[in-house]
Amino acid sequence: MDTQKKKQVKKMKFKMAFIGFGVVGQGLAEILVEKKDWLQKEHGFEYDVVAISDMKHGSVYLPEGLDVNKVLDMVENGKSLDEYPQGETGWEPLKTIMESNADVIVEVTYTDMETGGPALEHVREALKAKKHVVSTNKGPVATHGRELVELASKNGVHYLFEGTVVSGTPVINLARSTLAGCDIKEIKGIVNGTTNYILSQMEEGMEYEDALAQAQELGYAEADPTGDVEGIDAQGKIQILSNMVMGGELKLNDVERDGITGITLDDVKEAKKEDMRWKLVGSTMKTDSGIKAKVGPEKLPLTHPLANVMGPTNALTFSTDLLGDVTIIGPGAGKKETGFSLLVDLLELNGNMEG
Repeated sequence: MDTQKKKQVKKMKFKMAFIGFGVVGQGLAEILVEKKDWLQKEHGFEYDVVAISDMKHGSVYLPEGLDVNKVLDMVENGKSLDEYPQGETGWEPLKTIMESNADVIVEVTYTDMETGGPALEHVREALKAKKHVVSTNKGPVATHGRELVELASKNGVHYLFEGTVVSGTPVINLARSTLAGCDIKEIKGIVNGTTNYILSQMEEGMEYEDALAQAQELGYAEADPTGDVEGIDAQGKIQILSNMVMGGELKLNDVERDGITGITLDDVKEAKKEDMRWKLVGSTMKTDSGIKAKVGPEKLPLTHPLANVMGPTNALTFSTDLLGDVTIIGPGAGKKETGFSLLVDLLELNGNMEG
């Protein structure tokens, strides 16, 4: 008897609804079109995009599946999805979630780090309706992550959020799967590409204001860069790691926070003379009194593995009992990169759907 006979697995065909169709949603859609045949052949992954609901681009629902190429073309040419030639249009996000035939909700709306809304309601209602959720939205997982994971489990579905910390670089999966046999004592790293780019440019002699302006021109920083330069974005990401990986129950303000706006070009030059380099570093660690987390500028020696991570790149070091320090470096932002994080979650979901 052939004990190595390959198990035959029947995969389901996912019906997906996008809640939000901005840069990240479009990034995933482009990947799905580009790799459709390969995903089916290599992973048995098949899908229909049955609905899209977006504040800016309009909404459309077609139960048998939309032509994703046509959707992308319409958006690129500034047309509203309400003009799609088939299906029903004008559906709000909650109606799309509740009344469409989608079994997977791709939640990629904007983030409110204080309340988690409005994405929190989208995720919660989808899970209650026994629909899987994949999301890059930091708000819900930062504010109510453990509650949502428990709600998903209770309803026999999955809530996956790989892209909420370092875009497509797989840090959540690394911590929860590959490093599952280790006790992770501390996680420390660079989780905001915008500030890392600004500090890298200051290292080359640019003033803070000029480096920020360049980051905005290149799309690394928003018109209002407060969330990045004041450390709020990094604070939310460290909160997610603290709660979802380290087992904490931290609120956003439990993570101490300081940004980079107080660092001057003279500070950077002085550090350079000392063979050191400024970085905005986030960390979370286990202590006898619980999880302690913070975000703030640190002056690191050039021998430190994080010191030489330059530009819009991110990096995290996991300090473990069995392997010592494990560092992962990769992109922390980008259309395709963040879209890829959603694909990671979809393939994990696909792997769990054995029939």
